Formats: sequence, C-alpha cells, structure tokens
Amino acid sequence: MDISELRDQIDQIDEELVTLFCKRMAVSAQISAYKKQRNLPIYVPARERQILAEVGEKAGPELANYSKVLYSLIFELSRSYQSKLNNTSSELHDTIRKAIDTTPNLFPQSPMVACQGVEGAYSQIACEKVFKNPSILYFKNFDGVFNAIEQGLCQYGILPIENSTAGSVKKVYDLMIRHNFSIVRTFRMKVDHNLLVNPGTKLCDIKEIYSHEQAINQCSEYLKKFPGVRIIPLENTAVASSMVAQSGRNDVAALSSRACAQLYDLECLDASVQDKGNNRTRFICISKNLEVYPGSDKTSIMMVLNHKPGALYKVLARLFVLGINVTKLESRPIPDRDFEFMFYFDLETSIYSEEYVQLMCELHDLCEEFKYLGSYTEVV
Repeated sequence: MDISELRDQIDQIDEELVTLFCKRMAVSAQISAYKKQRNLPIYVPARERQILAEVGEKAGPELANYSKVLYSLIFELSRSYQSKLNNTSSELHDTIRKAIDTTPNLFPQSPMVACQGVEGAYSQIACEKVFKNPSILYFKNFDGVFNAIEQGLCQYGILPIENSTAGSVKKVYDLMIRHNFSIVRTFRMKVDHNLLVNPGTKLCDIKEIYSHEQAINQCSEYLKKFPGVRIIPLENTAVASSMVAQSGRNDVAALSSRACAQLYDLECLDASVQDKGNNRTRFICISKNLEVYPGSDKTSIMMVLNHKPGALYKVLARLFVLGINVTKLESRPIPDRDFEFMFYFDLETSIYSEEYVQLMCELHDLCEEFKYLGSYTEVV
C-alpha cells in the first residue's frame, strides 16, 4: 500500500470525524439549552473525569494519554460553545462595559504621575512620551509607585515591566500580586545606556561603576572590558548618575541615559554600550480606577490555577478556541503559599470583539482565582 492510498484512508476517516464532531456539538447545544432553562452549571468536573477514564480505558495503554488530551480539548470546545449559546454575562463584563462607557475618549494630557527614581530616570523619559505635560512625583522604589496610586496621591504611575535583553522586571511582577491597580496603557521605548563620568575621568581611572541591575544585565558584554572594576547595583540609573556627580570622584562611572549627562554635568566616555542595539523596555501606565480607552486591543489578566497536571493547558486551550493570541506568559510564586504560582497573561484581542466578551464572561470558570488588570493600547 503506497502513501496515496493511506492518505485516502485518512481523508475518509477525517470526513467521518468532522460529521461526528458536528453531531456532538449539536447535542452539546441542546444540553446548553437544558442547563440554561434549569440554571445548571456548564462545567461538571465529575462527569468529565468519568468520561476521560472511560476513553482512556477504551483506547488502550498505548493511546490512553493521547485520547485523554483529545477529549480534554473537545470538552473545552464544548464548554466554550455552550457559554456562547447561553450568552452568559458576568459581573466582570458588566464592570468593563461601564468603564468603556464612562472613560473619556481622549487620554489625559497633564496628570500627576508617580515614577520610581529621580530626575533623568528612564521612567521619567517614558512618562513624558506617554503624557504631554505631566507633573511627576518621584519615589525611591517600585512599591512607592503602587502605594501612591492606591492612596490617591497620583492619578497614574509609570513602571518598567520587561526588557528585550534582560527579560522581565520580576520585582514589578511580584508587586502586582500584592497591589490593586489597572493598566491603562503600555509603552515600548528604546533604551540607550551610556558610560557617564565626571569631567576629566579616563577609562583607565575607573574603579567602580554604578547602575540599576537591569541596565547592568543589558550591558554585560561591555562590562567585561573592566576586569577588577566593582559593579555596584543601585535602585535607579539616574540615581547612579546623581551619585557620581555628587561624589566629585574621578574613579567612578554610571551606566545611564544621555539625558543624565546634561542633567548632572557629566561626560559620556562611551555611548550606547548595551549588548543589543535594539534594546527596548516596556513600561506600563497604571491607575487606581479602571479606565478603558477607545481602541484598546490588549488585555492583561492574572490567574491562580489548580496545582494539577493540565491546569495551564486548559486555559491555553480555551484561548486557542477563542482565537486569542497570548503575547506574554509569566509565572511568579505567591507569597506565603507553598508551590503555588500566579500566572500573568498579556492577550491580544479588541475590546469590541465577540471573543473578548466571551472570555470576560468565562474567566471565573478557568481558574481558582483571577485578577483582571485592564485593557489598553500599546504605544511604540
């Protein structure tokens, strides 16, 4: 038997599978109507476990796991279809609809904004690109920015969340678990690190280099040129520049922005010393209140999943069914819980799409806990 004959057999089997799948979904629709009429839950875990056990037994040892994966996906398809037919709303969806209706059409121009660091920090540069005329209040650490939003000291906050070279800013992700906020916009900014010194300093004079740990990671190859030099991490690149200027020393340097050179009267010995030329940092703009501006096409959520095999797969399967692209997936340990993690998702979907509405109505069925962080647009 040649390959063409085998493919003909596969085509015939696939035709039967499609017919049977459509019949199954039609019966699923009838079950959906029955459950809606009697106010019964769509998800019945005991029933699904029973079917998976029977399917695995019928398939035999060699194909048991394969058949269970197939039927797990079929169950996700069925539940999603039933939710769509039931047109089930949720408190979260109603809250989002209200935010869409009450959020102004134009993004604010001159608000009070919280940033970490001091004048010249990359967060400040990002802030002035997001807003036209912001008033900026500086805080020593990221926690201070979150607190300023929660306490109403500032209307918005700007925080770095990931870098194309050094990866995620894990401190910010950890704080996101603890604080209440909404993401209203994100911004990607090209970041150039420069070696800044007091006037008259030469490369051979340098004994210490200060910067933020992310900037140090982003310039790791360049820093190999300085064997024996102490690399000292600080809370901010602009703070590093300020320390160099205030020290008056000619044996210290800072990795920082070119803006800090002008701001603190420093000289640039080497420009753009980051390992990769296309070095970009993504910043989030957060607020205390939920604001969803017109045209928002990205959504961020956080989930606590069951600590069981396949828990994450089921979430990803549902997103796949809905045709929603996952652009970021990050996991962070939950404080005071043993081996439990919070999963952070960035999703690509318009707030006006049918898939977005359906997901917002189904989130509570996908996990133990979830936190809707907001829907927004991203500025590049």
